[in-house]
Amino acid sequence: MRYAVILFFSFFIVQNAQAQESLARDISYDYLEKLLAVCKKNYPKIKMFEDRVSVAEYGVKRAKLSYFDIFSAGYLYSPNNSNATSGTASFLGGYQLGFFANVGSLLQKPSIIKQAKGEFAAAKHDKEAFDLSMEAEVKKRYFTYVQKVAVLKIRSGAILDVENMLTIIKHRFEKGEETLDNYNKALILQSDHVQNIINAEADVLNAKSNLEELLGQKLEEIK
Repeated sequence: MRYAVILFFSFFIVQNAQAQESLARDISYDYLEKLLAVCKKNYPKIKMFEDRVSVAEYGVKRAKLSYFDIFSAGYLYSPNNSNATSGTASFLGGYQLGFFANVGSLLQKPSIIKQAKGEFAAAKHDKEAFDLSMEAEVKKRYFTYVQKVAVLKIRSGAILDVENMLTIIKHRFEKGEETLDNYNKALILQSDHVQNIINAEADVLNAKSNLEELLGQKLEEIK
């Protein structure tokens, strides 16, 4: 039994090494690009940063158009004065139109536009930084999901070897060729392996859920 257990664990270590070598083959970068595109399309915070950039861009346009606010038009009404000379009364009498400019407001416009452009640039930088963070997070969660799936495959694939070893030891025990202690150890080993599979399945579901949180869609819906 001691040698059987050693052989089993040696087999499991080899399987883990093979899983590490094959993990890169399980990763699809084309599929990862699709996940990134879906995240950019669906994730609410990405949309929020896009809206902030749009608002800041509109602020620049509004600041530029506000140059027209410094001009205003008005009129004056001067009734004809019978006591004035005829030439003066003719020139000043009636309605008079005029255009006015607020010089103080004119001097403030360049700084207002500069501020609006700065807010627009800051909004774009915030979005770019958030996009990079989200891209890294999607990749991280995708790689973790692939890893958990690979571990589950290994543990699920090794269950047959564990059950075969248990069958052999049980048969030897029934024939009196193996001790009860070794038989119990084999049963515990088989039970631990089943528990490891259950834990691996839970890890896959958690990793899948964490990835789908950023995508806003089920992985099954993304082909």
